[in-house]
Amino acid sequence: MKFSSFALAGVLAVSLGLAGCAAGSGTSSGGMHSSHGSSSPESSMMPDANADHNQADMVFARMMIPHHAQAVEMSGTVLAKPDLPAEVTALASRIKDAQAPEIETMTGWLKSWNVPSTMPDHSGDGMSGMVDAAGLDKLKAAHSTEASRLFMEQMTGHHEGAIAMAKQEIGAGKYNDAIQLARDIVTAQEAEIAEMKKLLAAL
Repeated sequence: MKFSSFALAGVLAVSLGLAGCAAGSGTSSGGMHSSHGSSSPESSMMPDANADHNQADMVFARMMIPHHAQAVEMSGTVLAKPDLPAEVTALASRIKDAQAPEIETMTGWLKSWNVPSTMPDHSGDGMSGMVDAAGLDKLKAAHSTEASRLFMEQMTGHHEGAIAMAKQEIGAGKYNDAIQLARDIVTAQEAEIAEMKKLLAAL
């Protein structure tokens, strides 16, 4: 699944609008405000040219947080099921243990940048790799081999979407830690995709 520059531009536009709404309503996460004391709603999404981060970094974090959150949710769903192959249980545990702390890291970046970290529930609809509600329901209802198969098929597409977003950040980002995280995501998730394809072939 590909994540096009048009989709990135669309989410950036949404992010700008949401930042404006949050700043205007005073309901942004953690009571964040512009460090410049400006009343402009867009100020938090327009870093100074001398800042250590840029809009690509902010969009990357704001999109990757809900993307990771869904991966953690999917992993938790499959880990709650009995009689799964040990390899699948280990994979789901590894994904959950890796991505949950990354969510906290990215949330911290956004807080330090005075950027709202929350996005509406529908904001992930256009994100590459996100599993829709029907797909999540199928995963919750599945058992044993079918649950393993469905989890790995869905997570393969989910990882492909994350890799596409990470590569966008590597090419367009400015914040060193975000770029390094993006590189780590590409490395880890490409390896996990290869692992899942082998496991699927063996089912």
